[in-house]
Amino acid sequence: MRIELRQVEYRYQLNTPFERLALHDINLNVEPGSYVAIIGHTGSGKSTILQHLNGLLKPTKGEVAIGDKVITSKKKQKDLKSIRKKVGIVFQFPEHQLFDETVEKDICFGPMNFGTSEEEAKRLAKKTLGLVGLSEDILQKSPFDLSGGQMRRVAIAGVLAMEPDVIVLDEPTAGLDPRGRKDIMDMFARLHKERGMTTILVTHSMEDAAQYADEIIVMHQGTVYKSGTPIDIFSQPEQLIEIGLDVPETVRFQLLLQKETGIRFGQPCLSIDTLAKEIAALTNRGSSV
Repeated sequence: MRIELRQVEYRYQLNTPFERLALHDINLNVEPGSYVAIIGHTGSGKSTILQHLNGLLKPTKGEVAIGDKVITSKKKQKDLKSIRKKVGIVFQFPEHQLFDETVEKDICFGPMNFGTSEEEAKRLAKKTLGLVGLSEDILQKSPFDLSGGQMRRVAIAGVLAMEPDVIVLDEPTAGLDPRGRKDIMDMFARLHKERGMTTILVTHSMEDAAQYADEIIVMHQGTVYKSGTPIDIFSQPEQLIEIGLDVPETVRFQLLLQKETGIRFGQPCLSIDTLAKEIAALTNRGSSV
């Protein structure tokens, strides 16, 4: 399902003394089946964009097109329910949103709220637990008896049970150790590939943006600073550093190596394996001269 933001502006606390411009001149497209990362420092507007993607916020000006539905400032709240079923959002620390007495009931809540029968919702609960790597054995357990990592996966299963066409991930690895972060990101990459879901990742992690996304959108001061493939974006790391953003560790190492040795790489290396191969190739080339 295609998503398009057209000349979107958003102001918090409109028409009050505390009015603040959060987004302006936003024009962007998310193609069906793509994996898009939105990066930017705190206050750049990326979280505000996220809340426009299923109608949690409506633009002050402009419009947000989600499939064949268009959201404007005049869109009535009752018209947004179908959009919210199609676009699932996994917020930071989603396990904090668990509330029901069993895992099964918690996962079933979302689908049943959108009109799914109890029988079908239970089927979806079993299915989505498998998708997130958990056993059906925990269905009748309290979610609060699970480990932190299991609770997060249960919360994610609750979003997937609504069978969204688009999944939006708001810092989905916040608070996890490196192993847990990789497990969660690999799980979303697998779901993206197997289910063909459009995936939108809002993240501070340049490594995750570089490794998993097909396209990166850089936000700065409430608007789109630049967009392109990961190679495009990290080919000019100085631009990102200038606006206060980090770059992947492998790109930082390349910059340091270039400064110290004068060696020039053909393009940014976005993984350790790629960097190791590039250094080996340059070393072999140098020794053969």
